Amino acid sequence: MGRSLSPIRRRRKQFMRWLLRENRHETGAHPQHPWWQVMCLTGVDYFSTLGYQPGIAALAAGSLSPLATLILILLTLLGALPIYRRIAAKSPHGEGSIAMLEHLLPWWQGKLFVLCLLGFVATDFIITITLSAADATAHIIENPLVPGFLHGQAVSITLILVALLGAVFLKGFREAIGLAVVLVGVYLLLNLVVIGVGAYHILQHPTVIQDWQTALWTQHQNPLLMLGVSILLFPKLALGLSGFETGVVVMPLVKGNPDDTEAYPHGRIHNTRKLLTAAAVIMSFFLLTSSLVTTLLIPVAEFQAGGKANGRALAYLAHSFLGNAFGTVYDLSTIAILWFAGASAMAGLLNVVPRYLPRYGMAPNWTLATRPLVLVYTAIAFAVTILFKADVEAQGGAYATGVLVLMSSAAFAVALAVYRRRSHRGTIAFTLITLVFLYTTVTNIIERPEGIRIAAFFIGAIVATSLVSRVWRSTELRAEHIEFDETARRFIAEESQGTMRLIANRLNTGDVQEYYLKEREVREDNLIPPADSVLFLEIQVVDASEFIDKIQVRGVQVGSYRILRAQSAAVPNAIAAILLDLRNQTGKLPHAYFGWIEGNPIQYLLRFILFGEGDIPVVTREVLRRAEPKPERRPGIHVGG
Repeated sequence: MGRSLSPIRRRRKQFMRWLLRENRHETGAHPQHPWWQVMCLTGVDYFSTLGYQPGIAALAAGSLSPLATLILILLTLLGALPIYRRIAAKSPHGEGSIAMLEHLLPWWQGKLFVLCLLGFVATDFIITITLSAADATAHIIENPLVPGFLHGQAVSITLILVALLGAVFLKGFREAIGLAVVLVGVYLLLNLVVIGVGAYHILQHPTVIQDWQTALWTQHQNPLLMLGVSILLFPKLALGLSGFETGVVVMPLVKGNPDDTEAYPHGRIHNTRKLLTAAAVIMSFFLLTSSLVTTLLIPVAEFQAGGKANGRALAYLAHSFLGNAFGTVYDLSTIAILWFAGASAMAGLLNVVPRYLPRYGMAPNWTLATRPLVLVYTAIAFAVTILFKADVEAQGGAYATGVLVLMSSAAFAVALAVYRRRSHRGTIAFTLITLVFLYTTVTNIIERPEGIRIAAFFIGAIVATSLVSRVWRSTELRAEHIEFDETARRFIAEESQGTMRLIANRLNTGDVQEYYLKEREVREDNLIPPADSVLFLEIQVVDASEFIDKIQVRGVQVGSYRILRAQSAAVPNAIAAILLDLRNQTGKLPHAYFGWIEGNPIQYLLRFILFGEGDIPVVTREVLRRAEPKPERRPGIHVGG
């Protein structure tokens, strides 16, 4: 009779079971929702920028703020939107724009390129979480009804908001989307009221329009100069471009049509395009109207540091024109959506990172579960918040850098895809869009270099931890599926009548002489009786940078010699997987024979990690040992020489 678990061990086991259990249906997919609900999840980030974007625009462009905002809107509708509508068709499973760039570079270069892009994804999404929570804290502290003792507690309040966000995602995506729909609906309605009241006030006092026009002509003497200055200034408004990458990353949450296929879910793609278009049009309307009313109605001094409209221009109008009661309701709505703006970033991280790092072997398998990742991202957000002391301005450069680099890479990927389709008009159009995004990115990096430094830290951390994980997991079995063709199955059936003996061979000339010499050498070294038949097993390395394999084994006959041939990312792992599969198929333990290799073990270790080869018999045995804990059930490994 077995001993029962102690209460502590039982609770620990229950906690681990809960932690690693997916918040998904049995199909392995997230619950799906109508596109407009998912738009609200991505929109908590996108629309929440109204909390600070008008103030940033006025501070950066002054009286030119509406014109600079108009240029931003044109770039949104004519640049970002067409790009991401195309990306939606190319990455319908949530890979994002990175999927279109993944295969530009072969081998390890491609993996490192993706890791760098994931570094910018992490910069964008993590800073979205921390910056939005910090800005929500600023709105809490600035509200006139808030007790004064909270004014020095910005970091503590921000940490509490980040922890609450993490708690929502520990509960599940369904709860996150339901909350997002409510927050976005209320917030947009309140903004519409504030902007409408501001527009009414402008109509009642047309002198504010005249004052604005006077300021424009005094500072900038002609329309061309106004346009030129606005083009130079609009990169400072780049925060208003956030949300597009998240829109395609969370595509698995979008409900498609019943006839959608896994290969091409056209209904999901169509609905995601509606999501992106609706979000861009709604945001463009609010960006332009909010920029107009705040520029015309708020004194310039109030936008400066320490002013009542600094970072909260629409909140200033809400308090000024509708009273502190409505203003407080508006503040609460702004605080809620800014706090939850990190939800779209968290959803994006939970969808995009597991699609790359585990597949590369650069993250543990537990990263495929949602809850452990939520805890990891929350801990990172804690560290960033403490490091930057919950300062919105200090994090703004990193946020804009992450957004713009991703959009520039997405534009480049689309331009390259259109070029390969030999569409000359489309190539010119998307190349121009790419150049505009590159200009915006470079300008932002020059003006706010701290952003690229923060991104470099995230890139370095991801690359370092990914490589450590890849080395740590290098002796896993790694084969996702093994398939034998008809000839290979016939060879196996013939060999299973007696002792199964496989000679590992590195293919050279592939002629009868090669197999004759190899068989003679192995039989002499291992004293294999002449009457016992043998199979040859050959693994060709195709891309050692890959990690998970779908191995297809072909049967080939050269003269009287029978060969099993396959391609894989790593020779030892593929041999071990095939041997175990043969054991399971036939019920017999196969025996594999190798030649002895002499040389520097460190050199062979590096060859195995980088090139998938190295000291093959030793590594094969280690892979088998990890995959099969019972020694009596492990295939035999024999080394001669």
